[in-house]
Amino acid sequence: MTDKTIHANPNKNRTPRHRAREFALQGLYQWLLNNEPASTVITNIRSAHGFEKADGDYFRELLNGAIAQSVELRELIAPTVDRPVTELSPIEHAVLLLGAWELKNKIEIPYRVVINEAVELTKSFGGIDGHKYVNGVLDRLAGKLRPDEAAAEAKR
Repeated sequence: MTDKTIHANPNKNRTPRHRAREFALQGLYQWLLNNEPASTVITNIRSAHGFEKADGDYFRELLNGAIAQSVELRELIAPTVDRPVTELSPIEHAVLLLGAWELKNKIEIPYRVVINEAVELTKSFGGIDGHKYVNGVLDRLAGKLRPDEAAAEAKR
């Protein structure tokens, strides 16, 4: 792993799916900073301590999907942020790519779950109030990508 590795709070109880998201975040962080091919990033992350506790299939799907669709995802994110996406912190940028990918491609996962997972990742890895920013951006994006689900949730 490179010197750009980020570490989460080891005291949290995490599901294999949450761990997959943590490792995918690390992979996207590495990809954003080092501009390495996805295959190199995956190889590096898979050798990380604790990876065996993650859902490896979901990690690959999430990381490959977010990288492959990164241009489209940035175009979706851009109208919901207050600055160019490339000027976001690498953590916020990576979390928003992951969250946007899940909102767009994993409709079986409730959008509130996607947002909560992204917020938790940002709390663990990001800056002090980054989670509030990520929450607002993904909430607006959910309204665009899943209008029926967002409307039903708003009525509750």
